[in-house]
Amino acid sequence: MRKLDRVLRSVADKQVMLTFIGESGVGKEVLARRAHELSDRRNGPFVPINCAAIPESLFESELFGHERGAFTGASERARGKVEAADGGTLFFDEIGEMPAPMQAKILRFLDNRRFMRVGGTTKLEADVRLMCATLRPLAQDVRAGRFRADLYYRIEGVTLQVPPLRERRSALMPLIRQFIAETTTRHRVEPPRLTRPVRAVLLQYDWPGNVRELRNVIERLCLLRGGRQVRLHDLPEHMHAQAPGELAVAPGPLVLSLDDGLDAMVRKIVEATLIEAGGDTRRAATRLRISPRTIQRYIATGQVRVQVPG
Repeated sequence: MRKLDRVLRSVADKQVMLTFIGESGVGKEVLARRAHELSDRRNGPFVPINCAAIPESLFESELFGHERGAFTGASERARGKVEAADGGTLFFDEIGEMPAPMQAKILRFLDNRRFMRVGGTTKLEADVRLMCATLRPLAQDVRAGRFRADLYYRIEGVTLQVPPLRERRSALMPLIRQFIAETTTRHRVEPPRLTRPVRAVLLQYDWPGNVRELRNVIERLCLLRGGRQVRLHDLPEHMHAQAPGELAVAPGPLVLSLDDGLDAMVRKIVEATLIEAGGDTRRAATRLRISPRTIQRYIATGQVRVQVPG
């Protein structure tokens, strides 16, 4: 993500088109907005349009606007997204879902920056910077015949791959803290208290819905458990249903006793550190300043056992 941010900073002020590729919910629009805010168009509008959410029959009107009487129900003149984005950035989310007829019209607009409202006769101009987002590389859609090759080559600029949340687990706790702060401020509730078992589950879960799913889960916890301790059963059930042998968490604080002996104390410290690291042996080893192989050897020999209560 730091590398991605460096690339964004280097291209933000350029007029090159940007395409963000990644799974649903990874934050492609957030990054597009950041690129806009870093650009010389920051004082202009950022206008998103979700290509997958607009019926094909309404797409042209949504994009270019329409004149009064252009079609049934068009009682007033309406500006489209292109006109609204004049002087700023137009962001096409899920551009691969754009209907084929609109692809040709967008290509024509990009060539001369001119367009007409539906039902209109006057050509208008708009100065916009285009950014796009897609779930899959557009080259795949071109090969499959779902996307025009000439439009693809026209918008091909800098492509940025946004990794899913499961591949950037170090971002989880900062995001969790951020979402707790945002939600508690917005809804005027006290922050919930996340126990070690809950934190461990949050850190090891794969988050198929990515940042969007994480935000929703944290918002739910804040509203249901604001000011109180969050328990495992407060999480969605599918999140803490672990298969045997997977990371689990023993509740309660770490307690050391001189009666345990050195070996037992070491095992307890390793277990506690593994829990805090969400089961990541490398992260735990870094905190303990030992080799990951040492921790793996403790686990393999059964000296370290971390279990999740049902």
